[in-house]
Amino acid sequence: MESKLHINPKTTAVVVIDLQKGITAFPSRPHETGKVIQNTVKILDVSRKLNMPIFLVHVSPSRDFKDALRPQSEKNLSFENLPEDWAEYVPELRVQPSDFQILKRQWGAFYGTELDLQLRRRGIQTIILLGISTNKGVESTARDAYERGYNQLFVEDAMSARAPEEHFCSIKNVLPFLGKVCLTEEVVEALNKSNS
Repeated sequence: MESKLHINPKTTAVVVIDLQKGITAFPSRPHETGKVIQNTVKILDVSRKLNMPIFLVHVSPSRDFKDALRPQSEKNLSFENLPEDWAEYVPELRVQPSDFQILKRQWGAFYGTELDLQLRRRGIQTIILLGISTNKGVESTARDAYERGYNQLFVEDAMSARAPEEHFCSIKNVLPFLGKVCLTEEVVEALNKSNS
């Protein structure tokens, strides 16, 4: 398959959303969690060879839970009684000293973090966005990135949700308005081409 993607590694960063032990412990659909991680690692491997900035994002409340969001809603997420390793990245990511680790307290990775600051200081114009869950952490981050003027590539087979309909609602109805939806193979091919 001939990739139509053109990626400039000098102005592009990879942003990985919530591939942490506590979240990946749940089943994901339509792509199995293991497949999402495997595809993410493929992109990380080639990106690291090109010295591209890697931003690994994870979510966790503070120890006293006072920063937990509590607006009235029909369904609530509980962050209490979490396992000790809840926020640890999955080992397959092989976190490197050069990776930026971003801790967030809500779905989106921009609000209340230094993600935007660190991207801008490195002259980043485009982000490759992937992770779990498509319709929560990924989509929330994508909306914020769009409003900040970033170009975005969404790697469809390197993200997933709790149910296929949640994933595909974002993939078909939201993300195409915020950037370009693509596949792992296309991203890897485009990055390899940029280095040739």
